[in-house]
Amino acid sequence: MALKEKLGKLEFIQKGLKKDLVLEDDFSQIRMVGGADVSYAGGLAYSAVVVLDYGDMQLIGEETSKSKITFPYVPSFLSFREAPPITKSVSRLKRKPNVLLVDGHGIAHPRGIGLASHVGVLLDIPTIGVAKNILVGDHTAPEVVGEVSEIIYNKRQVGFAVKTRKGSKPIFISPGHKVSLESSFLIVKNCLRGHRLPEPLRLAHTLSNQAKNC
Repeated sequence: MALKEKLGKLEFIQKGLKKDLVLEDDFSQIRMVGGADVSYAGGLAYSAVVVLDYGDMQLIGEETSKSKITFPYVPSFLSFREAPPITKSVSRLKRKPNVLLVDGHGIAHPRGIGLASHVGVLLDIPTIGVAKNILVGDHTAPEVVGEVSEIIYNKRQVGFAVKTRKGSKPIFISPGHKVSLESSFLIVKNCLRGHRLPEPLRLAHTLSNQAKNC
């Protein structure tokens, strides 16, 4: 099957999943927050998920998984490459987080369903997308640490650009599933500990690289 034809079918799947998307808070008290990231080497995907205490960011649990890469990197279709290994790692967790941060976009996506939203709908859990690069939308680049600007796409706000560390580029936050726009920002803000990335994603990134290099 030609890639163009295949992408058309995957786009149809994305639109179907989007119908189940919930952009309101669907959680009570947050006790544990997770982070998920994927690294690659030698045709394999190394997924890592960590679970931290939401209050002090201490590590509670972690899991990794190794999977064969079954889909190429195609912008706006990252879900079909990374969602399978992420869901595999999450399924291995003994203690599940109340909210999962995903290294990717939520609704700040051409079709409104990026990796974080895709994973959230598949697992039926609250998720937030935190990306290092913007995919869609316009924003005013924040220049001072702590400065926040709205990401606007198709005349509506889909996320936030946040300057988290001096000398670093901003991060891009958007709700994934079962989390409101406002809460997506506040939850990520609570997870910042002086680094560019929120602590759950920083640790998940480190763990996925360690798994890759073992």
